[in-house]
Amino acid sequence: MHPHIAALYNSAQKPSRLIIGLMSGTSLDGLDVALCKVTGAGINTQIEVLNFTTVEYNNEYKTKIKQVFAKRECDLELVTLLHPWVGKLHGDMVNQCLHTWQVNPASIDVIASHGQTIYHCPQSQHNHKSFTNGTLQIGDSDQIAVTTGITTIGDFRQKHIAAGGEGAPLAVYGDYLFFANPNENRILLNMGGIANLTFLPKSGDANSVFSSDIGPGNTIMDGYVQQHFKGMHFDDGAKIAKTGKVNTPLLNALCSNAFFKLALPKTTGPEVFNLAYLHAAQLQTNTQHLSHEDVMATLNMFSAAVIANALNECAQSAKECVVYASGGGIHNPLLMAQLNTLCPSIKAFKNTDDLSINPDAKEAVLFAILANECLAGEQQHLNNTAQGIAGVTMGKVSFAD
Repeated sequence: MHPHIAALYNSAQKPSRLIIGLMSGTSLDGLDVALCKVTGAGINTQIEVLNFTTVEYNNEYKTKIKQVFAKRECDLELVTLLHPWVGKLHGDMVNQCLHTWQVNPASIDVIASHGQTIYHCPQSQHNHKSFTNGTLQIGDSDQIAVTTGITTIGDFRQKHIAAGGEGAPLAVYGDYLFFANPNENRILLNMGGIANLTFLPKSGDANSVFSSDIGPGNTIMDGYVQQHFKGMHFDDGAKIAKTGKVNTPLLNALCSNAFFKLALPKTTGPEVFNLAYLHAAQLQTNTQHLSHEDVMATLNMFSAAVIANALNECAQSAKECVVYASGGGIHNPLLMAQLNTLCPSIKAFKNTDDLSINPDAKEAVLFAILANECLAGEQQHLNNTAQGIAGVTMGKVSFAD
């Protein structure tokens, strides 16, 4: 047996494993790095986050990625070069974290790398009859493995697509294995660049579990701030949006996209919801001359409205749902206040801190869970093809040498 295969086998047999989960979202703010102690597998999975940090991306990274991010046409040579470049950079960031945390790399079983999404393309979006779903993440896991000396599991979304899914959202797998509870109907709401949710009924019935993208979370707001407020990357504390007024015609135009009429589950991305989408809505409503504050107030309400619609739809099928939020949106007090107002049927809004998981770390932790399932999961307990949840093991293994 090859020693790398033997090492994987030994890791799979251990009662617990040290796994580093990596997540780089569409907000391009930084790499989330979560060092997790994962015990067991499947529905018996237990997680302890030993260390967590977000390593901020510098302007060079953001500039390079934005040249290819969510663009139908871009420089193929640049995409090709960025794939190993991002992987090497992420590996360097992991090394930096391990040094800071004084953790021996040899103690880590595997790294779980999501990669950097640059284009998400479900069939409902591209409308090419001869093609199915597609998604592309860069950040070569071989580069991470060689740079860190740690076996890396990456490229998780491709197996989901191969099994007939849309490649997103994958949160449902980790959410179900770790957060499902027989005493409470739960909605796990993540508000990153794109907002998504997982519905977890207390019945535990896998056929009732589903996960879906909802629409824009922070992506258009962040893009607008970066375009019009020099040196700012997001609306900190919703200070800009709070000083503006919602423009109803613009809000209605923003909410009129056909995506919002599709049944759950569904997926989307910044390929659809971006500054060009906002500009088209402003042209349609003759609101190009609104103040930046009014635009931000309207965008904030836009995100709140589409998220609230999805939450209320979930709450119709199960009484007394509790929402556990995560992602950058939880730091937007105006957005959270609007959700409370727009969702009277939701029993309570909490965040995943109440479930012992840092809400900023949750997405990185979920990919650590997927890597753990790739290593140690004996059987997929969640297989609901009607809801786009394929019973598959995800992740491709890259050895360090």
